Amino acid sequence: MHNHGLGSWMAKRRLKSPDTTALVYGDGSVMTYRQLADGADRVSALLWGRGIRKGDRVAYLGENSPEFLEVLFGAVQLGAVFVPVNTRLAPPEIAHVLGDSGARALIHDPEFAARLEPVLEGLDVPHVIQTGEGTAERPGLARIVRTTTAGHADAQVTLDDAAAIVYTSGTTGRSKGAVLSHQNLTWVALNCIVDYDVVSTDVALMISPLFHVASLGMGALPVILKGGTLVLEKGFDAGRALALIQRHSVTMLSGVPTTYQLLADHPDWATTDISSLAKLTCGGSAVPNRILNAYEQRGLSFSQGYGMTETSPGATALSPEMTRTKQGSVGLPHFFTDVRIADEHGAMVPRGTVGEIEISGPNVFPGYHGLTDATAAAFTADGWFRSGDLGYLDSDGYLYISDRLKDMIISGGENIYPAEVENVISDLDGISGVAVIGVPDDQWGEVPWAIVTLRDGASVTTDQVRAHLDGKLARYKLPKNVVVVDELPRTASGKVRKADLRARFAG
Repeated sequence: MHNHGLGSWMAKRRLKSPDTTALVYGDGSVMTYRQLADGADRVSALLWGRGIRKGDRVAYLGENSPEFLEVLFGAVQLGAVFVPVNTRLAPPEIAHVLGDSGARALIHDPEFAARLEPVLEGLDVPHVIQTGEGTAERPGLARIVRTTTAGHADAQVTLDDAAAIVYTSGTTGRSKGAVLSHQNLTWVALNCIVDYDVVSTDVALMISPLFHVASLGMGALPVILKGGTLVLEKGFDAGRALALIQRHSVTMLSGVPTTYQLLADHPDWATTDISSLAKLTCGGSAVPNRILNAYEQRGLSFSQGYGMTETSPGATALSPEMTRTKQGSVGLPHFFTDVRIADEHGAMVPRGTVGEIEISGPNVFPGYHGLTDATAAAFTADGWFRSGDLGYLDSDGYLYISDRLKDMIISGGENIYPAEVENVISDLDGISGVAVIGVPDDQWGEVPWAIVTLRDGASVTTDQVRAHLDGKLARYKLPKNVVVVDELPRTASGKVRKADLRARFAG
């Protein structure tokens, strides 16, 4: 084969485990690896027939489904670049992703058609196809591929070629497209197989959306690489998730602390048979003691970790047996990844000293799409990725996170960059200054608050600010509270001292 990237995976899975269940979805429908591979082939042939070639971007806007994976693998078979779009984005944000990536094809679930109408009017996306059957006048993906002759396109693809562009919330107000190569996604899958002991008999319940790089890179891809089974869920409902764990003897589950809290708080928690569960991974923020206790009472412990889109996303992992011994740590570097700590001058610091976390390994991305300066700034002179986060390594090499240089807020596993929210709030009449910070929240880990100053005679309410932002930003980015202050604390250079605001409002 000439395709040495993800585009070869389906053909090899069809050869090695054709009749193994690859996917369980909906009300229990099943798809084998042969069927998944055949579906990817038909999508590949469809895209080829529409003129999609190596390097072209194919965007997907939809929930977890077989079509998501068929389009992903169909696109990379051609050497095309897959662009997953967060379904929670507002129209202007979707427009930015499609326009910035230069998507030549967009495949989307029907329920997003109305949201896409104003977006597509101002963009040149030559090929737009809905999933499902569609109509005779406007056939959907399922109807089209039934009449498409499957043919595996063996494109010339190397591990260094781009496989996906995943958009991150921008620290300067615009999201950046992180280019992930075939190497990045292959090695992060291998890291998970090594450090989480993924095996071919694993059954993973995918309750997190596949458009998130954590769900895709550290959930779906390792399981597919090993020939295991994915149970795809379009959304998260705690009662349904518990029922699926019992019904399908789920062995693997990934989520954020909120996910696990909602499961443990559900009335069916105590009576559901979860004895099959063996591997729980959690990211986004530290797991609180009460959640650890609830799962330990059922004989379960967590693998916790740290990473970001730019590391595909895994950088470190804390093994379950060290959850209590190293509580508060995000673990050791993944097997094929290295982590070091540097001071503000780039010099390495001793163990126990706080500095910027820097990461190296084949899972680290090559750069941001179309942003040469941002890419250069993201790496050290010797090629290590600068995370923008502060932390330290203890005497045993375990990483602890101290603070976020970029002021990022993580709410229910979703990354929120304050600058993006602040830019839109600033457009509201009467606002003279704004700073968005994260405030601890029992359910979501933390939630955004907006601290604002007003022009003379102006007034504003939380509802007014949220209404102004609604439709411009994803709803999870909307401040849960707006506080009016006389002035914002600033440095001599005029920069807002967010540490002071966090100490006052989030302490």
